[in-house]
Amino acid sequence: MVARVITVDPFDIVVFGATGDLAKRKLLPALYERDLAGQIPPDARIIGVSRRPMSRGEFQELARDSVEDRDGIDTIEAQRLARFLDRVDYVAVDAVSDEGWTDLKARLSEGGDRVRVFYLAVGPDLFDDICSRIGAHGLVTPQSRVVVEKPVGKNLASARKVNEAVGRVFPEDSIFRIDHYLGKETVQNLMALRFANALFEPVWNNAHIDHVQITVAESIGTAGRAGYYDTAGALRDMVQNHILQLLCLVAMEPPVSMDADAVRDEKLKVLKALVPIDERSAPHLTVRGQYRSGASAGGAVPGYLEELGSPESDTETFVALRAEIANWRWAGVPFYLRTGKRLPSRVSEIVVAFRPIPHSVFDGQAGPIMANRLVIRLQPDEGVKLWLMIKDPGPGGMRLQHVPLDMSFAEAFGVRNPDAYERLLMDVVRGNQTLFMRRDEVEAAWKWIDPILEAWRNSHEPPKPYTAGTWGPSASIALIERDGRTWMDD
Repeated sequence: MVARVITVDPFDIVVFGATGDLAKRKLLPALYERDLAGQIPPDARIIGVSRRPMSRGEFQELARDSVEDRDGIDTIEAQRLARFLDRVDYVAVDAVSDEGWTDLKARLSEGGDRVRVFYLAVGPDLFDDICSRIGAHGLVTPQSRVVVEKPVGKNLASARKVNEAVGRVFPEDSIFRIDHYLGKETVQNLMALRFANALFEPVWNNAHIDHVQITVAESIGTAGRAGYYDTAGALRDMVQNHILQLLCLVAMEPPVSMDADAVRDEKLKVLKALVPIDERSAPHLTVRGQYRSGASAGGAVPGYLEELGSPESDTETFVALRAEIANWRWAGVPFYLRTGKRLPSRVSEIVVAFRPIPHSVFDGQAGPIMANRLVIRLQPDEGVKLWLMIKDPGPGGMRLQHVPLDMSFAEAFGVRNPDAYERLLMDVVRGNQTLFMRRDEVEAAWKWIDPILEAWRNSHEPPKPYTAGTWGPSASIALIERDGRTWMDD
């Protein structure tokens, strides 16, 4: 099967923080892949911007290294890579002064009237300075967009401040708050499963679904980001954006269309319907942990405090939550959320556990009857499993087995699975905001997260320790088993 590629309109993309980790690991390789696929028009330009003095040729070499070092690329075709590098330019600009902005304006004016994307691959403390100078130097055109990376703030108050700073220069329909999880193929297939099939939507409610689990597990530690991570923690870094967005896609009502605002209106309703977790309920509904030294597939690994280089820290590297949605569809259905670092494996998945059958017609020799469940795996092997009860083949009576209908996207379609950034970058150029967060979504998520953070601060209890290479503190197991359920690791 050959994936259909639709060329986008000519564009200039200006990457602030172009010499940083995000640009080198994700953005430049993603743009190369889209160019390789023939999706980028011949006259599109990629303009790297950072404070570091650098020639165009030096930045092209950085871009070359970024593409050649990327995991999953076995061979680099020299001719096509040369074509991509010919699009790449560089301008040295100081985000906190007026140095270099005249040069950037002159370079952009060469592109004429075309789509202009400003990608802020920098820390949120620079958003205000950069956007203010983009506006002051007259770089905003009717076809301009700005891409804002997470985190959008550290709480509701700071998120509002960031949104106001960006909104003073760009209208809301030109602001793209990116969450790369929403660009994953399986996440979008969740909407296809729900809204393009008659099978699931009639049973997608509390009458048929027992509970939902969402797991985003990482086997690595802070990977050189301990300084940043210690100011954030798992709740801010993963739950406030990635996991709550996944919860919204599972729980939202069918939108009237796939129009961006129609989808985001329904996600916002879910965020507003989340039952608050406060100081009174947080001890029973939340668990936070911090990994200690242990072992992984690569051998012994240090604990979080050793990686941080500090004798103490209250920052959580693991979170488990029991959330509820107060509406007719989901009343009484718990959503169990967990995420953490230094867990046994890297896996992100959604488990929709259906209720057991009300009555079994089979005798005891058939074996236990397990409830159906739908498993949607986001990474590393994107796919969908539907667990069903079937008869064990052969004579000798009715023996039942619990087996999955297993569809791996790589095997089913036989095409390369694009990185999330590839899809999202092209959506920015098209002006399609469906997979991006609106301002009111971001602020509604923080409104739910803030009381949890406050409850943890006021409790003065440190995160519960867990050994690296395990599934977090034992309290996270107790959190779900108190309800007579268990974490499912398919």
